[in-house]
Amino acid sequence: MKLLFDLFPVILFFATFKFAENSPDMAMDLASRVIGDGLTTMTAPVFLATIVAILATVCQVGWLLARGRKVEPMLWISLAVIVVFGGLTIYLRNEMFIKWKPTILYWIFAAILLYGNFVRKNFIRLLLAKAEIEMPEQAWGKLQNLWIGFFAVVGLINLAVAYTCSTDTWVNFKLFGLMALTLVFTIGVGVFVTKYATSRQN
Repeated sequence: MKLLFDLFPVILFFATFKFAENSPDMAMDLASRVIGDGLTTMTAPVFLATIVAILATVCQVGWLLARGRKVEPMLWISLAVIVVFGGLTIYLRNEMFIKWKPTILYWIFAAILLYGNFVRKNFIRLLLAKAEIEMPEQAWGKLQNLWIGFFAVVGLINLAVAYTCSTDTWVNFKLFGLMALTLVFTIGVGVFVTKYATSRQN
């Protein structure tokens, strides 16, 4: 359920883009009414999808606040990035800004973890505190570095797809490609943690 909640804006972005792409005249008419001039049938879908993604993220935060639940720092960061880069996409009529959004988000996460290394604070260990995982300090350090590398590399991969492929391909990659990369990496992290946690218990 939490995974679906986290992916809510991404799924709506994808669904809106695909719907608008398959109904170009309707998308163009709606986008022109909402955004104004400077659009084409090729760009209208991504602009509409961007608006939906912004609203979806705002609704996520609003729903949590209305229920008196804590909004995680990662969601606040995601909200700020989508508002800024989504807003620039719409205001400047340039879809490259929204394509940069995942990269900026990943690189911010990498920078936070890198900062943790400098101040000798392991944020990954703090995030996994409820799991009560026991590993040597060196293993926790390696795990944080693995996440730093993952965020940095995936950010670069997103840019490579954004600049070398069509918007349609990038939208597919944004949902399925990034999710697949994250899933594969998470499985690898699980193997890593199991290995070191087991050796610690022995």
